[in-house]
Amino acid sequence: MTVPPSPRRRLLVGALSCLAGPALAQGQGQRPAQQRPPQQRQAQPQPRQAQPPRPQGIPAMTPLGPVDTLARHALIVDFETGATLLEKEADVPMPPASMSKLMTAYVVFEQLREGRLRLDTELPVSERAWRMGGSKMFVEVGQTVKVEDLLRGVIVQSGNDACIVLAEAISGSEEAFAEMLTKRARALGLTQTTLRNSTGWPDPNHRMSCRDLAILAARIIREFPQFYRYYSERSFRFANITQENRNPLLYRNIGADGLKTGHTEESGFGLTASAVQGGRRVILVVNGLPSMRVRAEESERLMVWAFREFENVRLFGATETVEDAKVYLGERDTVPLVTGRDLVMTVPRNWRASARIAVRYAAPVKAPVARGTELGRLEVSGRGVPELSVPLYAGADVPRLGFVPRIGASLRHLVFGS
Repeated sequence: MTVPPSPRRRLLVGALSCLAGPALAQGQGQRPAQQRPPQQRQAQPQPRQAQPPRPQGIPAMTPLGPVDTLARHALIVDFETGATLLEKEADVPMPPASMSKLMTAYVVFEQLREGRLRLDTELPVSERAWRMGGSKMFVEVGQTVKVEDLLRGVIVQSGNDACIVLAEAISGSEEAFAEMLTKRARALGLTQTTLRNSTGWPDPNHRMSCRDLAILAARIIREFPQFYRYYSERSFRFANITQENRNPLLYRNIGADGLKTGHTEESGFGLTASAVQGGRRVILVVNGLPSMRVRAEESERLMVWAFREFENVRLFGATETVEDAKVYLGERDTVPLVTGRDLVMTVPRNWRASARIAVRYAAPVKAPVARGTELGRLEVSGRGVPELSVPLYAGADVPRLGFVPRIGASLRHLVFGS
C-alpha cells in the first residue's frame, strides 16, 4: 500500500521547495564575424578569420537535457553519490594517452600500501627508460631514483621515463607490467580498459573509457589520500629542470586539486580532473579536444556547470525515522522505519519544487518484528532525477503481545480497524 504522507514528510518536501533555477544554456555556437568598416569592403579580400570549432558529434546527455560540448568523450560524476551528471560516449573505449598513467600510479600506490615499496626506495634507470621519448622526467641511465621522485615525475611531469623505471622494478619488464595493469583494472571493475604499456604511448589496443577513468580517479582519491596530494603540486624540479603541472584547472579558481592530462595525435587533448566546492567533490573526464586552450576552457566550463546546476541533498540519516509503521499484535503500536544508511542524493538545484517522496509497506506490520528486518521501500523522484527506491528497515524490536492482550488487541482491530 501507499501510506499517505505524514506531516514530517510533508515538511521535508516543503523544505526542499525552492525557486526554479535558470534554464540550462545550450552550447556556445559561433560568434558572428566582425564587421569591417565600409571602406575596407571593396579592398583586396582578407583571409577569413578562424572561427571557434563547433561542437562535434552528438551532444552530451544530462538529467536536465542535452548539453553541447566540444569533447568527443565526456563524463561528469558526483564523488559522494556516484550520480552521473553528464555523459557523452562515456563507455566507449578510447585512446586515453597519458591519462592511463593513473593506472600506473594506482598500482604503485598499492605496492606502497602493501610494503613492497617505500617512498625512499631507490630504483635503477635502464637504457630503455632513459631512451623513452615523449614527455620526460629526464632520468639518466645507470642512476637510481627514489620512488617518491618517480611518482612526482609521473604525476606532475607526466614522465614516460619514470613510468618505465617503475614498471621494470615491479614486473621486470614494461610488457609484463602492462599485463598486470590490465588484470588489476578488470578486478577493479574497469570493464573497458586494456593497457599495452605504462605510459599511454600510442597503441591501437591501448584503451580506456571515460567511466573507467572516473572510477579509477575516485578510487585514488578515496583509498590513497596520503598520495593524492601529489596531484595538486603545480611544479616539480628534478635534474635541475623545473616542469609545471599540465592540469589547467589547478591554475583556475574553481577548487581543482588533481588529476591527469593526456594528449596524442589520435586521442586529442584530454583531462581527468577533480574539484571540491563547499565540501562537495565532482570528477570530470573529457577527451578528444582540439587544443590545450580548448581543453582548459571546456573543462572549466563543464566543471563550473556541474557545481552550478546540481547539489547534494541529505534526505535522511542512517537511524532517522522515515515513517512510524503501525504494528498489529505488538507490545508497541508502531515501529520506526529507517534507511540504515545516510541517504544523500545529487539533484538539480531546481528539483526541489517537484520532489515526490513516498513510503510503501504492507500495513499493519504483524508482530513480532526484529530490528533490521526489511519492511518496505522509500521512493523518491522528481524532474531530472532517476527514480530512487531504497529499502526501509525496522529500527527497533517489537515483541509480540502475550495471549490475553492479543485477544483484546484482535477484538479492537475487528471492531475499530486499528
